[in-house]
Amino acid sequence: MRIDREEKAARAEALFREGYNCAQSVVLAYAEEMGLEMKTAARLSSGFGGGVGGLRGVCGAVSGMAMVYGMLRGYDRPEEKAGKKAEYAAIQRMANRFREAEEAIDCRPLLERAGIDPSNMPSERDPEYYAKRPCPRLVREAAAILADELNAQGFGAPSQTPAGA
Repeated sequence: MRIDREEKAARAEALFREGYNCAQSVVLAYAEEMGLEMKTAARLSSGFGGGVGGLRGVCGAVSGMAMVYGMLRGYDRPEEKAGKKAEYAAIQRMANRFREAEEAIDCRPLLERAGIDPSNMPSERDPEYYAKRPCPRLVREAAAILADELNAQGFGAPSQTPAGA
């Protein structure tokens, strides 16, 4: 089973335009693959928007990539040193691809580059917000990079699906 890169990118953007934050948009685009209900996935990722709670650290789209990757391919026992190394390497590859495309992985510089004051409070979602924000493009990029990484690793192999899926 291959993940449709364009479908995931479009889904993440649509979710952002519905009002979800960047992290939620990426995570919700992959909720089915993770075996999570939409409500659970939305709540799990809700605090990662705005660079974690509006602190403007690592972009929520990048955090969303890491969350989904961890759920689908992560390790779950402390003694899994090779699994931890492999997961970190994959997340670093994805973050580096995002950085190459967008020149940063942190929310603050991404917004500042777009001429937006990186306030710590959520902005009103109106047509002007969507016209100015880089976020629709960023969630598309993150969802697509994640699909590429998962597909490169053969996502869907029996040993690579989440427990209970």
